[in-house]
Amino acid sequence: MTTGPSMTQHLNSTSPWYKQFWAWFVIAILGFAVLIGIGLLMVATLNPDSLVRDNYYSEGKAINMYLDQDHNASRLGIVAGFSIDDVTGDISLQLGGELQPLPSSLKLDLISPTHASRDRSIVLRQIQGNTYTGQLENRIEGRRYIELGDPDNSGDDGWRLTGELHLAKGKQYQLTAK
Repeated sequence: MTTGPSMTQHLNSTSPWYKQFWAWFVIAILGFAVLIGIGLLMVATLNPDSLVRDNYYSEGKAINMYLDQDHNASRLGIVAGFSIDDVTGDISLQLGGELQPLPSSLKLDLISPTHASRDRSIVLRQIQGNTYTGQLENRIEGRRYIELGDPDNSGDDGWRLTGELHLAKGKQYQLTAK
């Protein structure tokens, strides 16, 4: 069997793999995927997910206490209306219900549904009758979970009001027992 000039020319005209376009095209796709993977890994390690509540086990154990507090608030007919001053951050709250005696202070928790670092806890002091006041250090807007309760009576005999509100400028907010 003799090889003709066309077969020899064909064998000699084939270039090595590293001179082929498609080999480098496939390598480029794989390299790009590796770079994107490394970038995503760096973003994930530098920005970890924050837990809104990091003690889920103790929160789970305390669910019955929270339910008792919700029932106590409902039984006592507790309601609260409050507003937040946009300029000064002052919170003015009026508490209603069959509470005797009225607590000397209240704890208002403004809980961010997405970032634990945005949670705020404010102690409201009684200034006259059923009126309480406190102050936010930073302005807050957007969706928040709200918890209001008596910090001095936080056990099974305590009460709490909860809700979900969208905080915005110049609005009045109402919390009622569930």
